Amino acid sequence: MDAIDADRRLPFTTMFNFRDLGGLPARDGRRVRRRRLYRSDSPHRIDGTDLDAFAALGVRTVIDLRRPAEVERDGRVPELPRLAYRHIHPEHVDWSATLYQPGTDLARYLADRYAALAETGAAGLAEAVGLIADAANAPVLVHCVAGKDRTGVVCGLTLAALGVPDPDIAADYALSAEGLERFQAWYAGMGGVLGLPPLTTPAAAMALFLAELRERYGSVEDYLRQAGLTDRQLAALREHLLD
Repeated sequence: MDAIDADRRLPFTTMFNFRDLGGLPARDGRRVRRRRLYRSDSPHRIDGTDLDAFAALGVRTVIDLRRPAEVERDGRVPELPRLAYRHIHPEHVDWSATLYQPGTDLARYLADRYAALAETGAAGLAEAVGLIADAANAPVLVHCVAGKDRTGVVCGLTLAALGVPDPDIAADYALSAEGLERFQAWYAGMGGVLGLPPLTTPAAAMALFLAELRERYGSVEDYLRQAGLTDRQLAALREHLLD
């Protein structure tokens, strides 16, 4: 996947974890369509040449998964002509209530946090996937703060519903580690201090999450149906996001 990966990553100076989900293999020999679904860390910092480059992508819909307090603190993506902004907060407990303990299994810790998010935030996750399923909203950008956890779960669910194999979904999730290194270096240069868990993305975390979600619900599609997505929306998702 490395040649495909290099082609999917888009460089910005103030977004560090931005990439196109197009090109990933899906069911029946098809692939996810390019330039239809993007994922990133928060775009609230973009301006100048970054803003011009972002505008050139023609993104129609930005789905912001951050907490209301995070949006109030940092602001939102700049307003652009024909750009719709949708704020969806999938309900979840503050991770500070269950801090990662250094030296323990990080993949297990993250998979447990994602499972908890899938329970408490099911309605919000389904709403986000439903927006992605509507071709009129494309191209779509999904983001949270770092583009790692909430974004990772929404994109993981979407890709699984498209029939992308779990190893490829987990490999895409793991790509965030490189962008997050850049984010941490920038953040430290601004005088910021990041807490736990570490900003990294072991592929095993996403693989565990998806496998255990299927054990509980039967399939990712069944989870999404229970969360509120319709068969019509699932069909529409495949129709416009698969080549």
